[in-house]
Amino acid sequence: MSTDTTAAQKAQILAEALPYIQRFFDKTIVIKYGGNAMTDPLLKDSFARDVVLLKLVGMNPVVVHGGGPQINELLDKLGKKGEFIQGMRVTDEETMDVVEMVLGGQVNKEIVNLINRHGGKAVGLTGQDGNFIRAKKLLMESLNDPGEFIDIGQVGDITSIDPSIIEFLDKGDFIPVIAPIGVGSDGETFNINADVVAGKLAEILGAEKLVLLTNTPGVLDKNGKLLTGLTAKQIDGLFMDGTLSGGMLPKISSALDAARSGVKSVHIIDGRVEHALLLEVLTDEGVGTLIRHK
Repeated sequence: MSTDTTAAQKAQILAEALPYIQRFFDKTIVIKYGGNAMTDPLLKDSFARDVVLLKLVGMNPVVVHGGGPQINELLDKLGKKGEFIQGMRVTDEETMDVVEMVLGGQVNKEIVNLINRHGGKAVGLTGQDGNFIRAKKLLMESLNDPGEFIDIGQVGDITSIDPSIIEFLDKGDFIPVIAPIGVGSDGETFNINADVVAGKLAEILGAEKLVLLTNTPGVLDKNGKLLTGLTAKQIDGLFMDGTLSGGMLPKISSALDAARSGVKSVHIIDGRVEHALLLEVLTDEGVGTLIRHK
């Protein structure tokens, strides 16, 4: 008897997914992949399966990944301590070498292999490939001294993204997996925050959705309560009263910029939940914080 119930529940779940599959067919979904979802074996597996399924039902997932824990691990081995200012990694020349090695090599290849193992056709890229992410040195304004700028090393500010390579891969049913490394006018490399790359890419590609996987249930108020359906005005208030700080700053800024630039919906979701991506894209429930322009 219980088998019949389980089968009926499965049928119900599939039926619920149908309108979402229809609505998002041939639409681009940019996914920022980071946090625990990148380090926990079970979550890594469920993420790869989710991405392959989205591709197979006719959507165009584009993955942009971080790699903070892996970078910190290698820096520790080298006896170097990672430093962050306003959620951005301070990147001197030695750290940049580590970033390129970890993001462009180890992490990117691991994600590509994982997706391919589950039947996808993933292709790994950095912004250096075909010069598709152009960048310049980021000058970060001090929060304490407006008008004063902080030098955080080889950290990049995106000047342009050429979408043609991504569009070419999408048409061939490939899944692009992008490491957030940009290239300057003189060929110098820049470490770019992965949330910033994902947001800008979603904007340039005219994505239907931008989904940011995090290590929190979403955006939380000061009492730890999940906030959703946030507007630009509400987010400004959360910046002002200090609710948003640290690593959430670049994440929320990128999400807001993407929403203001025409990305239809932006979701900050809990990457620690198994199949969080499918829950957000293909069910009525959704998990996390939805951000809208208005």
